[in-house]
Amino acid sequence: MRVLRLGWAYFRVIAANEFQYRVNLVLQLLNSGITLATGIVAISLVFTHTPDLSGWTREELLVVMGLHIAVGGLIGALVRPGMSQFMQEVEEGTFDLALTRPADSQLLVSIRAFRVWQLIDVIVGGLVVAYGATSIEGVGTGRLLAFLAAAAMGVIVLYCLWIMLATTAFRITRADSIFDMFDGMYQAGRWPVSIYPGWLRGTLTFVIPLAFAITVPAETLAARLGPGSLVLGLLVTVAVTALSRFVWLRSIRHYSGASA
Repeated sequence: MRVLRLGWAYFRVIAANEFQYRVNLVLQLLNSGITLATGIVAISLVFTHTPDLSGWTREELLVVMGLHIAVGGLIGALVRPGMSQFMQEVEEGTFDLALTRPADSQLLVSIRAFRVWQLIDVIVGGLVVAYGATSIEGVGTGRLLAFLAAAAMGVIVLYCLWIMLATTAFRITRADSIFDMFDGMYQAGRWPVSIYPGWLRGTLTFVIPLAFAITVPAETLAARLGPGSLVLGLLVTVAVTALSRFVWLRSIRHYSGASA
């Protein structure tokens, strides 16, 4: 409850500030519309030449595209702003203030900055996923719950990756270039990883785990994966969460501070 109250306090302050600049809403709506239109055109072009893409139907690819938009919106709204602010503070020597506050430093870094209007991508992506799901045969309550669980685990894994990438700011300067690399790789997630060659499929599964966040939930909804895959996904999520926490605490212990 303390975490929720702290998060809500930050949300109210930042939301009140962002609502002053409503032109950002218009710009975000335009950006989301362009992203959606581009994705639909790309899928339409694919299916003018083939009835399926490596076994994926049009409806299933819509689910993948919707997840790609929604997960990208979550990262842009709730994860990247805090990580970027943290890396900037480490570079400028002002991160010491966060360490002196009576709250967990990783929690503060994660919740104290976000972009409200970026959540529009989450809504747009969710609507695309819902449309694609209603067109897939046999989607029931059980499969829908499995899909939501897989998507949640995938988002957690991506968050943990961002935490571990952000800790590189303690060791190198201009570490934010790593995020630019992530953005480039993230674009590959708009398609199922199974269509890529083996080396890239492995990269998008184990290095930049877009498969866990996008492809695996879509496969779960399309009944391509069984219950055992969810159990494996849970084990991976727990392991990655523990690893990211270990990396964060170890990095903090070796952080000497700006005044050292």
